Amino acid sequence: MTDEAVSSLIEVLETPLLSEPVLVVAMDGWIDASGAARVARQHLLDGEPGRRIARFDTDRLLDHRARRPTLHLVDGVSRRLEWPALEVFLLETTADHDVLVLYGPEPDHEWRAFSAAVVDLCQQLGVRMVVGLGAYPAAVPHTRPTRLSCTAGSPELAERLDFLTATIEVPAGAQAVIEMEAGRVGIPAVGIWAQVPHYLSGSTYPPAAQALLAGVAELTGMELDDGPLTESALAARTRLDDLVARNPEHVTMLETLEAAYDDLHDIRGQLPDGEQLAAELERFLRNHDD
Repeated sequence: MTDEAVSSLIEVLETPLLSEPVLVVAMDGWIDASGAARVARQHLLDGEPGRRIARFDTDRLLDHRARRPTLHLVDGVSRRLEWPALEVFLLETTADHDVLVLYGPEPDHEWRAFSAAVVDLCQQLGVRMVVGLGAYPAAVPHTRPTRLSCTAGSPELAERLDFLTATIEVPAGAQAVIEMEAGRVGIPAVGIWAQVPHYLSGSTYPPAAQALLAGVAELTGMELDDGPLTESALAARTRLDDLVARNPEHVTMLETLEAAYDDLHDIRGQLPDGEQLAAELERFLRNHDD
C-alpha cells in the first residue's frame, strides 16, 4: 500500500494546534445493540458538532447502492443530493484535552488504507489515545447498572482500564482495524462496549448510551451533561419493570440474570461463558443488515 493511496483517501481541511487530543471513533454500521453508540455519539455532537478537521473520500470507501445519497425534491424539481459523509470533527468542550470525533458510515471498501489514513491523521494531530464505541447483547438484567467491557491495543492498556475483558473470537469491524493500526505505531487504543440486555438489543436502551458516555468522560476528562439521558433511562426502567411484572416467566428469567450478574463480584473478571456471548453476537449480526 503506497503513501499516495493512503493520503488520497483523506482531505485534511485544518491542522489546528491541539492539547493532547483524544479521538473518539463512533461509526455507523457495526455492532451497536439498541443503538447505544449512535445515541452516545449524537449526545456528544448535540447542537453544533464543532469544527470539521478532515473528510474521507466516500466514493472510494462506500458502496452507494447500499448507502444511497438522499435526493431533495421541491415541487418535483431535483434541487440537491446529500451524500453520506465520513468526517472528523473537533468538539467545542471545556475539557483539559481536546476531543475529536470520527463519525459516519463504516467503510465498505479499503479498510487497510482507511485505517492507515486515520492513524496518519492521529500522528499529525498528536492524538494521545483512540477510543471506539459499541454495544452488544449480553445475558445481563436491566435492573442492574450497565457494565462496560473493553478491547485494547496492548495487554498493558487492558490492565490499566477498569472495564471487563473477555477471551473470545468474533467478527471484526473497521473500528478494530483502526485500534490495531494505532497500537502498531504506539498510540494507545481502546474500544469500550456497553452490555445491553439481550432481550432489549433490538430496541432503544438509554442506560447503555449513558454508560458509554460515562466511559468517554473517564477516558477523555470531558464533563458531559447526560440529564436528558438520565430521564430517559429512568423512564425505560419503569416501563420494563411494569412489563416484566405482568409475566411470571419473565420474572423468573430476570431473577436468574440478576443472580448471575451479582455473582460477578470482581468487575475486572472474565465475562461469563464466552462461547454463549459469541453465539449471541452472531445471532444479533444475522438479524441486522449492517
